[in-house]
Amino acid sequence: MTLSTAAKAELLRSLHVPGDPLIVTNVWDAVTARIVAGAPGVKALATASHAVSFAHGVEDGEGLSVDQAIAVAKLVVNAVDIPVSVDFEKGYSADAAGVQRNVENLIAAGAAGLNIEDSIGKDKSPNFSIEDATARVAAAHAAGVATGVPISINARVDVLAGGGEWDDAVARANSYLEAGADSIFFLGLGTEELVARAIDEVHGRISVIAYPGAVPLKKLAELGVSRVSFGPFVLGLTLSHLQDTATQLTALGEYPDELGFPY
Repeated sequence: MTLSTAAKAELLRSLHVPGDPLIVTNVWDAVTARIVAGAPGVKALATASHAVSFAHGVEDGEGLSVDQAIAVAKLVVNAVDIPVSVDFEKGYSADAAGVQRNVENLIAAGAAGLNIEDSIGKDKSPNFSIEDATARVAAAHAAGVATGVPISINARVDVLAGGGEWDDAVARANSYLEAGADSIFFLGLGTEELVARAIDEVHGRISVIAYPGAVPLKKLAELGVSRVSFGPFVLGLTLSHLQDTATQLTALGEYPDELGFPY
């Protein structure tokens, strides 16, 4: 049965469970969406802006136009039947009114959720003022109200990753939740202690990014995390395998079994 976008948004929100986190292996086009959606246990997808941008030959950080970003989102959404959360960067607008218009168009493309970030620069700093960043989250929420699709908002807090202060990061997280965010994508939680502290001080569900050397997945679940994603690291994993295969074949090596993968 094909769900409506509104139903997918509600389902996506319900999958963010503290202690039983939604695991999203990030995708960047139709074929990666179909392959990941076909893996046992996968309940929802999330795009990664870095991977999408690099697949199009541009830099991350809104190197794509908003129309291109929405077109990619539509391709991914149409490739699968499960909810898709779209990494929508900064909202592709200089102001909150533009963010609302763009999110309404993203919803029309079928997105059930989105990430929206609070930093201006490519290195996760500086940040929008807390007032401006909160208004942008509120605008995304207003887009859901206007369209009748309660899009699930994963508001990203870049403060720690950009070298900022803990108290500022927590204040922003709670402000974004009050403005309509459903979860907080808290960057910079590199230790169990920081994860636990964020869960204790932020008044809502916590989403984190994971990578080799990060807090293990089982421990993240034990601590009460609600969502784990892998961002551009999935693209790196894929490209590493591709390069290794090219090296092996160029050296007249054996055919890797994966050449017969049924995609």
